Amino acid sequence: MRKRLYYLLSDIPSTREIVNELLLARIDEPHIHVLAKDLSAMGDLPKASIMQTSDIVHSIETGLVIGGLTGLVVSLIATVSLELGSNAVGVLILSCTLLGSLLGIWTSSMVGGDVKNSRLKSFESAIADGKVLLMVDVPKQRVGDISSKIESHKQAHNEGLEPSIPAFP
Repeated sequence: MRKRLYYLLSDIPSTREIVNELLLARIDEPHIHVLAKDLSAMGDLPKASIMQTSDIVHSIETGLVIGGLTGLVVSLIATVSLELGSNAVGVLILSCTLLGSLLGIWTSSMVGGDVKNSRLKSFESAIADGKVLLMVDVPKQRVGDISSKIESHKQAHNEGLEPSIPAFP
């Protein structure tokens, strides 16, 4: 399990310096995400992807649950109204639940990809003013170590900690 650390930095050069230190501290590049107003000025810094900037992860989770429950309800209604045999009931319930889950994931991911990440809303004005947002996903046992390493730079302002990051992004 990882925790996401949020830091606002004053400029791109200081961000590059901190990112290099994080890489030396064995934080892999896929776990470092930088968001700035001017993407072209970021150069080779690890840019935040749609997984960090949108609400897609939450949408997929919601779509999975709602779609699966909808498929289950539809299959139960179908088994009662069609009076199927016991073998067909199991197949129908499983297939409708699976199909509902897949449709829920598909539709909600399309919506979630267009919705901005609500956690980043508080940083929008700072980014518009030229600040740089650094998001670092660190193992929970290294949070203190990495935080102190970043905070040793006077340009880094701690903006909080997200309690848990899913394992797959």
